[in-house]
Amino acid sequence: MQERHSNRKRYFDEQGLTTAKFVIPYLLDLITITPETSVLEIGCGEAGNLKPFLDMGCKRVVGIDISEGKINNGKKFFSDHPNIANLELIAENIYDTVSPEEFDIIISRDVIEHIPNQELFMARCRDFLKPNGIYFIGFPPWYNPFGGHQQMLKHKIFSKLPYFHIIPRPLYTSILKLIGTSENSIKAALEIYDTRITIEKLNSILKKNNYTVLKKTDWLFNPNYETKFGIKPRKQLAIVSAIPFFRNFLTTASYYVVRANK
Repeated sequence: MQERHSNRKRYFDEQGLTTAKFVIPYLLDLITITPETSVLEIGCGEAGNLKPFLDMGCKRVVGIDISEGKINNGKKFFSDHPNIANLELIAENIYDTVSPEEFDIIISRDVIEHIPNQELFMARCRDFLKPNGIYFIGFPPWYNPFGGHQQMLKHKIFSKLPYFHIIPRPLYTSILKLIGTSENSIKAALEIYDTRITIEKLNSILKKNNYTVLKKTDWLFNPNYETKFGIKPRKQLAIVSAIPFFRNFLTTASYYVVRANK
């Protein structure tokens, strides 16, 4: 496991840096962000991705996550922010939200690969979007070298071993047990195994839920790698991105901006 995964403040800071440098500029082709822009992050964790919007003075910035512990961490990390009054962090399942508020921008970065029943999730997210609102989705396709999030493992070898997560589930589970992985870590790894989001799967889900894709980019080197490892982002080759299924093996992140057709 890399230190950034146990040091939640460091992870929070890295999220904010990546969103400020790459995600917000990616959105600016499609929307003007002003103090009146409302922003929601679904699956926010500690809400590091929301910090740049708060820094910009957006007056309505909301994060929602099912983990109360992560929400409490986020409240601590934001406690001395000058625009703290504009921020609301909520520990709640979005399916339990009554009369959801609508937002100009929704963000889910590195979230959808953890979500069971992704089609139901994307249908629910429509309820949080204004008629002309946009939804940014960033995720690592399952078949990419570390699509199983094995970098989270504590084992020195398997945490750095690409593609081993795509072996049959029983064998994968046996290896995780054999190398001394904790029950909670095995559960988290199998959660991602069972959701197995791919570019093709997300395209199908978006179509079924009547979303229009406004912008899409596949990345050979995830923009977040610059913050983590000092590796400059690089877009996927067009010829690779055009090949269904195969592209998932060489794409470390896909960025989408979509709009729900009302």
